[in-house]
Amino acid sequence: MSPALLVIAHGSRDPRHAATVHALTGRVRALRPGLRVETAFLDFNTPSVGQALSALYLSGVREVVALPLLLTRAFHAKSDIPAALAESTSRLPGLSVRVADVLGPSPLLLTALERRLSEAGLTPADRATTAVVLASAGSTDPEAIAVIAETAREWRRTGWCAVRPAFASAALPRTEDAVRALRAEGFERVAVAPYVIAHGRLPDRIAAGAETAGADVVADVLGAAPELARLLLRRYDASAAAPAGLRALTA
Repeated sequence: MSPALLVIAHGSRDPRHAATVHALTGRVRALRPGLRVETAFLDFNTPSVGQALSALYLSGVREVVALPLLLTRAFHAKSDIPAALAESTSRLPGLSVRVADVLGPSPLLLTALERRLSEAGLTPADRATTAVVLASAGSTDPEAIAVIAETAREWRRTGWCAVRPAFASAALPRTEDAVRALRAEGFERVAVAPYVIAHGRLPDRIAAGAETAGADVVADVLGAAPELARLLLRRYDASAAAPAGLRALTA
C-alpha cells in the first residue's frame, strides 16, 4: 500500500485560501485516484497537522509523505512543520512520516506562472516588450530570498525582457517599487506575476501594490493550476521512493 500524502498548507483567515488548497488537492486526487490525499494547516484552518495525522493513524495508515505546500524552504519548512510532525510521531507508535521537498524551484512553477500571465491577456509575442515583477510573499530567510532571485533570473532566460523579484513583506523591494523601477528604466509594459499559491492578506497586498504603481497586467495567484498538481505528485513520488529512513520521522 502506497504511503498516504498529507499536504501541509500555511492556513489563513481568508476563506479563499483553504478553498484554493482543497481545489488543488482535489486535482491531485483526480490525477492519482488510488492515492489517499489529505490536507492539514499550520494555522487558522483545520485540521491541524496533528489532527490530520491522528485521523490517518486511526484509519490504519502507518506510512505518510508530508508535503509542505510552500514555494521555498523558509521558517515554516525548517521549523514549524518538522516540530508538528515530530509531536505526532512521538505519540503515534509505528507511524512513519517522510518529509517531501518544498515545491520550488521547479520548471513546472514557471510554466504555471506563464499560464496565469496568459490568462491575464499576455501572448508569447509580448515577451520581448514586457517586463515582469515576480512578486512573492517574502521572508526573512536569506536562503528563501536567494531562491526567489534565482527563479527570477531563470525566468528571464525564457524571453521576457526583464524579470525582477519583489516581496509583499519582510524583504525589499515591494511590488509597487519594482513596478516603478521598471517604468523608470523605460519598459513599455510591466506585468506582475504573484508567486504565491493561494489568496490571502499578502497576495492582496501584492495586487494593491501593482494597482497603485499602475502595472499594465496583474496575473492571478498560482492556485490549483494543473502544473502545481503534477508538481505535488513529483515531490510525493521522489519522497516515497527514497530509501527507508531517509528524511523520515518514526516513533
